[in-house]
Amino acid sequence: MKNIIPLLTVAAAVSISACQSGTKTNNNTTDSMSTNQDTVSAGQISDAAFDKMVDGKQVKLYHLKRGNLEVAITNYGGKIVSLMAPDKQGQLADVELGYDNIDQYVNTKERYYGGIVGRYGNRIAKGKFKVDGKEYTLATNNGVNHLHGGKKGFNDVVWDAEQPNDHTLKLHYLSKDGEEGYPGNLDITLTYELTDSNAVKIDYSATTDKATVVNLTNHSFFNLHGAGNGDINDHIMYINADKYTPVDSTLIPKGKLEPVKGTPMDFTTPTKIGDRVDADFEQLKFGKGYDHNYVLNKKGKELSLAATVEEPKSGRFLEVWTTEPGVQFYGGNFLDGTDKGKEGKTYVHRGAFCLETQHFPDSPNQPAFPSVVLKPGETYTSTCVYKFGVK
Repeated sequence: MKNIIPLLTVAAAVSISACQSGTKTNNNTTDSMSTNQDTVSAGQISDAAFDKMVDGKQVKLYHLKRGNLEVAITNYGGKIVSLMAPDKQGQLADVELGYDNIDQYVNTKERYYGGIVGRYGNRIAKGKFKVDGKEYTLATNNGVNHLHGGKKGFNDVVWDAEQPNDHTLKLHYLSKDGEEGYPGNLDITLTYELTDSNAVKIDYSATTDKATVVNLTNHSFFNLHGAGNGDINDHIMYINADKYTPVDSTLIPKGKLEPVKGTPMDFTTPTKIGDRVDADFEQLKFGKGYDHNYVLNKKGKELSLAATVEEPKSGRFLEVWTTEPGVQFYGGNFLDGTDKGKEGKTYVHRGAFCLETQHFPDSPNQPAFPSVVLKPGETYTSTCVYKFGVK
């Protein structure tokens, strides 16, 4: 397990700040740090291509830059549109799948590129759960199950935005009682910040006026070759998890934790993603590859290493840190080569990987899993860090 943590020291990890619990952003969309409409940066993305009214609210593109990273984010769905990261020669490439205009994001069949998903990230069995003895019914938008907040999750709403400086973006959204079937007015603030150690840090904070369930995450699709530059089967993955939550044929956890050792699910030793993805193993057949929640080796809510990914040719190296108990590893199995993204590039089968830091799927119906219930007077907090470097 050598060379697993070459980039972020323990001291640096401790220095990454915790969530800003309960912070509220300004509800008036501002563009204090954006430049004029014809600006082109961060992977040649044009501001003008995102300047549009959606659902009666102003959508814009916001640019963050610090150290070796350049990131563009839209307040439509809180989506990371572009993420420019250097290779071992210092050459920048956009490693985030997505589109170069707002119209494609609004009309695409792939709704989650780079976005914030919620109110509940991942699946809830048959779209039903109970809180305080009352049953709630949600949309079944993924076969027989509910996925990523429903037909119009947080990835499809326009967030209020405030950019206090050139490396920070604050987003705010009030999800009203009954939205997509969920109880309670959920008041959410999230902060994107580029740190001085070449990391994208995402802090989440939320409060409610009625008991509800919350599980927020970012759904970035990464390819360390560069978005649209082939598949990710040669990427070397490490996941800091001795166990995972096996699923049924509809990708709902069976309610138990099983060891990864001796199975193709084991990434406790760095392994190429493609080495065993097509193995004769029931879990991989259910997910058409990797689409599983890993139970991280941790206790409590400390910020800890969840996973690393290396792309040997470019040398790009990603670390994922989180306060969450799990991470969903998805290997782009449902990308089918019909979608064209930025610069007209085709997004091929397994052309990206996702590492979604989270509580476990279907936790509202699984009493043995860590609770996702948020009650009035409490504050939901979560932190995810995507740290980029080279090897």
